[in-house]
Amino acid sequence: MDAAMVDRLAAGEGWALLQSLPPYDESSALQLQDKLREAFDPELVAAAMAQSRLRARARDKFGDFAAGMLFTPDGLEQATRLSLAARHAHRFAAAGVREAYDLGCGIGSDAMAFAGLDLLVRAVDSDPTTARVAAANLRHWPGARVTCARADEVRLPLGEATRHLGVWLDPARRVSGVADIRGRAKRVFSLDAISPSWDEVQQFAAQAPAAGAKLSPAFPHAALPPGAEAQWSSWNGEVLECAVWWGAVVTQPGRTAAVCSADATHVITEAEAAPARETPALPSLTSLHEWLYEPDRAVIRAGLTPALVAAVDGAELGAGVGYVTSPAAYDIPWARRYRVLEAMPLSPKALSRWLRDHGHDRVTIKKRGVTLDADLLRRQLKMTGRGKGGSEATLVLTRVAGHQVALVVTPG
Repeated sequence: MDAAMVDRLAAGEGWALLQSLPPYDESSALQLQDKLREAFDPELVAAAMAQSRLRARARDKFGDFAAGMLFTPDGLEQATRLSLAARHAHRFAAAGVREAYDLGCGIGSDAMAFAGLDLLVRAVDSDPTTARVAAANLRHWPGARVTCARADEVRLPLGEATRHLGVWLDPARRVSGVADIRGRAKRVFSLDAISPSWDEVQQFAAQAPAAGAKLSPAFPHAALPPGAEAQWSSWNGEVLECAVWWGAVVTQPGRTAAVCSADATHVITEAEAAPARETPALPSLTSLHEWLYEPDRAVIRAGLTPALVAAVDGAELGAGVGYVTSPAAYDIPWARRYRVLEAMPLSPKALSRWLRDHGHDRVTIKKRGVTLDADLLRRQLKMTGRGKGGSEATLVLTRVAGHQVALVVTPG
């Protein structure tokens, strides 16, 4: 889809066609497309059907808003989930930001959240088609303007005009023209390879009293500038981003984790981790307690597992593995709790014998801190995942005191 087709879909006959389509159904999509071609331009029909398919996928991120939006495949994949975009917007609004520059706006998900809080929005994207899509998605907000340009072409306000200025950057983390095995633009992971680069992002941040940047969850802790905040955010257990914040939008300097769901959001800070920073890891497998805790992945990414150690008065199984053991049962909203049924050195033969003796013929495998291939272990255990009347066991493969271990657990 090119920019001209976006314009056709965003108005007149194209928009009417798009809004008249029934909920997308893959099984009947071809039949519907053939029928529509009898009354409409085939290219317009194909574009509308593609949008219908993308809207169906977008409901998970945007809910009912998806029905009034346009998308590109890459733009939808990279777009900020609406609930996280709202968190970004509230940071700016709470800091007194009135005008937000969204550099690398994509299809406009963050810009929509900014505009929804009555901020003036200056959204910029370097791709003409994506910029047109963003403009269509922002059409309901008269205070929002979209420009097709590179970030380095943008000149921010100067002097008194910066007083209520906020800058939001979403650097491109895919290489244009280089595809992965699915045909999507290939991801990059180095801070120097993103566009604008990490140095350029920091230069923009220095020009505004409030600034934020959406980066990969792989953001290295050592790259965090002094006084800034890096917040790793997850949604229903999946880590989606690391947002770095500068200036007035910093709520807690250093590293934080936001564990988000439709029901609640829990923020974990370095201050909560401080009491257990010097707590040693488990000295041996014989020291393992009855309860095992697994923090949300955002907590692990942020390096804040010691906050869980402190919360349950326990110890991490091994340096950096993320699992924590405790003699007591605590309800921690940002961690899962398991009861340990058995613990042993990792030996496929011994593990297979134990599972067989206890009537298990299926296993769910969780692993962290070990290099063993889970599928290979299943074959060694002679468990393919097809039940034969027995029960399923949950295995945690991890490391204690430098040794690989297997724990059989059950949700607690």
